Amino acid sequence: MALIVQKYGGSSVADAEKIKNVAHRIIATKEKGNQVVVVASAMGKTTDELISLARQVTEQPDERELDVLLSTGEAVSSTLLAMALKSLGHDAISLSGAQAGIRTDAAYSRARILTVEAHRIVKELGEGKIVIVAGFQGITQDMDITTLGRGGSDTTAVATAASLGAEICEIYTDVEGVYTADPHLIPQARKLKELSYEEMLELAAYGAKVLHPRSVELGELFNIPILVASSFTESPGTLIHGGIPMEVHSKVRGIAHDLDVAKITVLGVPDQPGIATAIFEPLAKENISIDTIVQNASVERITDLTFTVAKSDLDKAMRVVEPVTKSIGARGCIADAKLGKISIIGTGMQNTPGYAARMFSALYEQGINIELITTSEIRITCIIDQSRVEDALIALHKAFELEKGDGI
Repeated sequence: MALIVQKYGGSSVADAEKIKNVAHRIIATKEKGNQVVVVASAMGKTTDELISLARQVTEQPDERELDVLLSTGEAVSSTLLAMALKSLGHDAISLSGAQAGIRTDAAYSRARILTVEAHRIVKELGEGKIVIVAGFQGITQDMDITTLGRGGSDTTAVATAASLGAEICEIYTDVEGVYTADPHLIPQARKLKELSYEEMLELAAYGAKVLHPRSVELGELFNIPILVASSFTESPGTLIHGGIPMEVHSKVRGIAHDLDVAKITVLGVPDQPGIATAIFEPLAKENISIDTIVQNASVERITDLTFTVAKSDLDKAMRVVEPVTKSIGARGCIADAKLGKISIIGTGMQNTPGYAARMFSALYEQGINIELITTSEIRITCIIDQSRVEDALIALHKAFELEKGDGI
């Protein structure tokens, strides 16, 4: 008997009929002799609707209360799914994040899972039940409800799979797997049969919405294979796991893009020890994640420091940075929220000449200006004007011939 964790996204449980469809899929897995734990996202656009409702009440909702509000979306879908399963003759129980033992830190709206105390889940499985866990949420040491950030149900699923020693974590969504680029924008995009954890993590972190980055980190850490597939078809999905062989013809596996990018530049920064700490430590205390950081060469010991944040964090980041700018004697700070990221990703690129040059050439031929560049061992990212991101995606997919290949 295998233990399988399945996660169903918001589009998969968007209405009553889709919930019934998911229930039948779960039952099919159960009837193959498996124990099944299911993680449910909120129905359809429920989270967006709840955020909109909160902002009708106040322009800046209290973070703790907002997390309590948003957690109700997953409570609705998980209870309805349990009801559907029971109506079909299968014993099931829904659990909130707290009841499932998902313990987090207290970083509201972007909490990190500290541990999954899965005693209740194990007990219910032992009684032959299908266990439905509300995704996207957990509880702090002080018993406050937290949420894990957009896509956090993926992380709930993989963390639960790791704690239970599950054979696999299956992530069901409205696409049939992971593609070389967003198939909604690139019809020629090719579905990949498998990816390494490292490649999937870079894709997820730099704009591919198919998986939450933290879920991939946990999958790699605990060696949990992750299958990404559609809940609407029986098409085989994409398996994310370790030990993937390198492609022979091209080491670029996929292209990610992200429009959620804002840039802050601190002007006239004194080039001396401690300045970076003075700027970035207060941002860290406010749980603001920093991505690209670039410091110009100093002239007469004065320089400019540029970094990027998510657009949703821009106002908060500016409230932190502006007083710091004055305290360190910098000339001022400016922001630009009309940016996007385009990234090519693939194992082995760093040690093979020509990939950066081909990327820059493809962008140049489209007249696309590069604002900032950042790299890792398996990724090259360019920050560009958000209005040109789709053009860049099309040009790069063609330049690296990603529509070709054997689907590996």
